[in-house]
Amino acid sequence: MTRPILILSDFDGTICTMDMGNEVLNQFTRQEWRRIDADYCAGKIGSREAYGRMSAIFRGTREEMLGYIHRHERMDPHFFEFWRFCTHRGIDLKITSDGLDFYIIEILKKYGLKAIEFFANKVSFSEEGLSITFPLASEDCGRCGTCKRHILEGYRSSYERIFYVGDGHSDVCAARKADLVFAKNVLYEKCQEGGIACIPYETFLDVQNHLESILSHRNDNLAGLIKS
Repeated sequence: MTRPILILSDFDGTICTMDMGNEVLNQFTRQEWRRIDADYCAGKIGSREAYGRMSAIFRGTREEMLGYIHRHERMDPHFFEFWRFCTHRGIDLKITSDGLDFYIIEILKKYGLKAIEFFANKVSFSEEGLSITFPLASEDCGRCGTCKRHILEGYRSSYERIFYVGDGHSDVCAARKADLVFAKNVLYEKCQEGGIACIPYETFLDVQNHLESILSHRNDNLAGLIKS
């Protein structure tokens, strides 16, 4: 039996308004990661290769990183209410992130949102440093650590509609497969360039307002609700 709507949302730059992964890298690699990130943004390497290079230059303990995360994270001020809205309306909400699981766990716990299922790259800490593994990568292209498109397609038979919320490079493939896309920043630019219909947003209050319109629209005519 299919459910009506699934919302898949990016985390860094979306639910967390800053890119927490970038913030951690800035603090704990002495900004050495920026050369690697430049290659990633230019499309020369995927995030799996980028993370593989970055894991070797991390300096800091798990406790130091978690302390930094608690002091510097910035949650979208409307996200908690958005989650409550989805819960009350019977809309499933899951997080798909090409970031790192340890800071997502801490931030969700801090805001009482541990119940939200999420998918992300996994970090293990040891005396030698940290290592990053990619249990949700797809071998189709091997670029992203977490293949958001593959996750979306895995839920396709279980939902009538799948909506996507994101802001970055790793969201583009999933956006191509979603029934409705909420986009900002790089994702919005890529949607415009690639002819992917999307709704621009700034905060989750915008997303909630559009969803309320969709739910009140008797014919569920999604195309008529999308603004270019």
